Amino acid sequence: MATATATASASGATTTDERAMAELQREHGPALLSFLVNLTYGDQQRAEDLLQETLVRAWQHPEAFDAPYESMRPWLFTVGRRLAIDARRSRMARPTEIGDGVLATTADPADVTESAVAALDVRAAVDSLSPEHRAVLVQIYFHGLSVNEAAQALGIPPGTVKSRSHYGLRALARCLPGYSRAGSARGRAS
Repeated sequence: MATATATASASGATTTDERAMAELQREHGPALLSFLVNLTYGDQQRAEDLLQETLVRAWQHPEAFDAPYESMRPWLFTVGRRLAIDARRSRMARPTEIGDGVLATTADPADVTESAVAALDVRAAVDSLSPEHRAVLVQIYFHGLSVNEAAQALGIPPGTVKSRSHYGLRALARCLPGYSRAGSARGRAS
């Protein structure tokens, strides 16, 4: 490629001639884009942004055209690779952004009303269980006992504790559809 002519811009800085940039893009653009798509794990849009930024850097640095290389390709690929690394590091350092919709549906942790309502709902649901199921769930979930400890405390076999806790939890899920995983998934699908 012929050397690029530097032109002075309105701000006084020198930039690469338009014809040289057009030739550079025609000659190296497709290969550079393919390289950047691989670096961005197939993200075409991000690769195109990096390609554009790489070409802007070439436009801003006409001295790169006078490098001792026969081709600008090594310089372009190095700049593109460094830009991709910088962009990835930047994304990794920044927390993931969330939309306003998520914030609108998230309960305020400082609002004790939500937790009080949930506690009343759970208490009513537990009270609606049979005494056997309620006794097992109280031992396991409210007192924190293991299956064997609950079995000893209630004087029943561990298998019975497991069975009663399973069916008790299923009954609670029916009483508290808004709190169960299956209920929330159905609610979101509607």
